[in-house]
Amino acid sequence: MTDSAPRRARVRTPELVGKGGWINTGGKDLRLADLRGRVVILDFWTFCCINCLHVLDELRELEEKHRDTLVVVGVHSPKFAHEAVHEAVVDAVERYGVAHPVLDDPELATWKQYAVRAWPTLVVVDPEGYVVAQHAGEGHVHAIERLVSELEAEHAAKGTLRRGDGPYVPPEPEPTILRFPGKALLLPSGNLLVSDTTRHQLVELEEDGETVVRRIGSGGRGFADGGHREASFNEPQGLALLDDGSVVVADTVNHALRRLDPATGEVTTLAGTGRQWWQGSATSGPAREVDLSSPWDVAVFGGKVWIAMAGVHQLWTYDPASRTVGAAAGTTNEGLVDGPAAEAWFAQPSGLAATADRLWLADSETSALRWVDPDGHVRTAVGTGLFDFGHRDGAAGQALLQHPLGVTALPDGSVAVADTYNHALRRYDPATGEVTTLATDLREPSDAVLVGEDIVVVESARHRLTRLRLPEEAVRAEPVAHRTRRAATEVAPGALRLDVIFQAPAGRKLDTRYGPATRLLVSATPPELLLKGEGTDTDLSRELELNPAVTEGVLHVSAMAAACDDDSSETGGEYPACHVHQQDWGVPLRLTPGGTDRLPLVLAGADERDSLRQTP
Repeated sequence: MTDSAPRRARVRTPELVGKGGWINTGGKDLRLADLRGRVVILDFWTFCCINCLHVLDELRELEEKHRDTLVVVGVHSPKFAHEAVHEAVVDAVERYGVAHPVLDDPELATWKQYAVRAWPTLVVVDPEGYVVAQHAGEGHVHAIERLVSELEAEHAAKGTLRRGDGPYVPPEPEPTILRFPGKALLLPSGNLLVSDTTRHQLVELEEDGETVVRRIGSGGRGFADGGHREASFNEPQGLALLDDGSVVVADTVNHALRRLDPATGEVTTLAGTGRQWWQGSATSGPAREVDLSSPWDVAVFGGKVWIAMAGVHQLWTYDPASRTVGAAAGTTNEGLVDGPAAEAWFAQPSGLAATADRLWLADSETSALRWVDPDGHVRTAVGTGLFDFGHRDGAAGQALLQHPLGVTALPDGSVAVADTYNHALRRYDPATGEVTTLATDLREPSDAVLVGEDIVVVESARHRLTRLRLPEEAVRAEPVAHRTRRAATEVAPGALRLDVIFQAPAGRKLDTRYGPATRLLVSATPPELLLKGEGTDTDLSRELELNPAVTEGVLHVSAMAAACDDDSSETGGEYPACHVHQQDWGVPLRLTPGGTDRLPLVLAGADERDSLRQTP
């Protein structure tokens, strides 16, 4: 290390191993030795996780800017059972446009070697093969870009930097009409409009669901209004029909709502700025001036367009009359909590369907079917929380789903659920409180739409629409129950110190101009697990007391820190550039004598009490 190089703690990197093997490498297995001389970012992700998808988008520009010195390697570590299936990971890599090598680690071997605790986690490895930084959650790309530039300069001076092409080998494109379609809508003409998500287009199909009438959108990632050839989208999803015949589109990765005029093919922007909403951003106001976060679906209910705001675990509304948007339900905390709209918790709401008296929603990360009544009260029909899922029919209180993405109101008052990771179409009947299975052998169904006496299912991973006759009797399915695959952390009953590690990146400091720069929210499932320490405060460390009568549970931790440039002159403006770092953890705990009495969670930086840390 040169005298002028910054001093950093460095940790020797464990090898990258995963039973599923490698994707996007042309069939070659990679080793860390193959990457020596390059800056490497390990992105620990799972494809159900909206925060992981945000990080994929954050990394795109960084990868392009440093393409001859930087290699991003995705390490896919599953939460749901379906995410441990190799073919599903291959699909997800293409679906979300992942343009770097990915290691499929279904047994969490590399996750454990790197002591990862949360999706997403980014680990930065220097050109000599040492870990120099770790960041959990999203919003860290600005700090990481600065670190990458420092490492480039440092190792160029040492002669240990190697430039050139990376190991990424793109897959061969498949000639299908649709590619990982997301949602569908029946138009007044009888045609079907489909969000062709991976190709960044909308596709109008004839009534047969196969014949293309026209494509809307340029086909490349972008955010531009205009005619059907000039306009551009970025992974569009949900569709809803307004009274004037126009279509509202949830333009997910653009963090925007768009409007399509089916008569002319003209696309305009209704809501959103193109920027992602962060804690502290406005939660209401003129629609074009308020940031949104990964709107996944839309539905008209009570005269407003309701938005499944997957990125912040909330429901928002857009008012076509006043052209305003605002948060309508949810606290931004991730979980399953019913009650008044302002107090409810959601977990990545991804599907909406409206009836006269209920707004149904598929709450994907809690594997739940929920609804909002006209008074704004949130209730749960099926689902228990973030960590229980499966395929089980019967009484709703014990029935199980697995990461559903869509919900469709049926003529008899029941609802069909696109039970995505179970590859099934399920049905919930409010009159009987029963859950049944309508169809199986559907590959990742993400939505369904009624067409006469049929239901047309969006089979996302088969790249097609599938027409089914609504059956009079449900299909029988063998019951299966699962819990999240992560091993529990063994902790001692009684006092537990929780430390969220946050070190402001070089050249930045905590932003205290308008009050505390940090926030820590702690809760537990079951609630009885915590005798002391629940709630919100500004200190990133907290003394908890665990109930010795509860042998296991999940500790929910949400942390946020805002850091700004030390010198505003670096930005060329009056105010320093500021960035928000945030992450939610769900940490399974097992109470056992002799367990640890301290739980460190790294938001950004390094835990100085880590005994495995080695400096050469």
